[in-house]
Amino acid sequence: MEFEQIRYQVVDRIAFITLNRPERLNAFTPVMRDELLQALEAADWDDEVRVLIVTGEGRAFCAGHDMASGEGTTFADGSRSIDKHRDGGGLVALRLYNLKKPVIAAINGPAVGVGLTVTLPMDIRIAADKARMGLVFTRRGIVPESCSTWFLPRLVGVERALEWAMTGRVFSAQEALEAGLVSRVVPPDELMPAALDLAREIADNASTVAVALTRQLIWRMLGAGHPMAAHKLDSKCVFYMSQTLDSQEGVNSFMEKRPPRFELRPSADMPGFYPWWDEPGFD
Repeated sequence: MEFEQIRYQVVDRIAFITLNRPERLNAFTPVMRDELLQALEAADWDDEVRVLIVTGEGRAFCAGHDMASGEGTTFADGSRSIDKHRDGGGLVALRLYNLKKPVIAAINGPAVGVGLTVTLPMDIRIAADKARMGLVFTRRGIVPESCSTWFLPRLVGVERALEWAMTGRVFSAQEALEAGLVSRVVPPDELMPAALDLAREIADNASTVAVALTRQLIWRMLGAGHPMAAHKLDSKCVFYMSQTLDSQEGVNSFMEKRPPRFELRPSADMPGFYPWWDEPGFD
């Protein structure tokens, strides 16, 4: 699959998406938005893909919206009405949120504005120790986007989210680690090996359908009003998975002390009640 502003490749069940405008610090444009949406769609429906890793080419992860090249000089399409406009980062964030595959962000350098907020729906963030991050929107006269006002407080708490979002200051990878925004900080040359090790743990040892259900159970339950909602839903998922060949294989491989060989495919073997959030009143 050929793209202009990103690279996409699948190697041994792991999809690599690389933001590829190093001369512009991988700044975000409408072209990059569309290419990311295409790559995420391809990965979600490719049963060979177990895990995604997203990183940036060169010394940056993503420097935010490109306001200098002419490709992304405005944050909104003025030809559309206020009720019809949808920000590009938000479209990518929502597609990430709905993925059946886990996503690891390997933040190799500066990640500011949309370059940071687009990582929030990813499941695990690892940062190089030289990376710096910032929600710089108020300093550009706008507000946080990419659904980040929903994701960020759930990841780091309301107080830290408000501090970062209102000041718009740039902060270190170490501060991001202390706040729980990233799971680990490593030297630059250890970043991709660390991300790859995590991806291999999932790809080699876990049922892809079980991972897809687990991912959505955890994300969707963030908005549940009572643990009974989780109890009812995970009971359905446990019942469904316990009747599958993957469940049998999980037990057999454990008893036989060998790596598992899971066969279920996310493209065809999800339960009939998935996606449950599209059904009004589902419980």
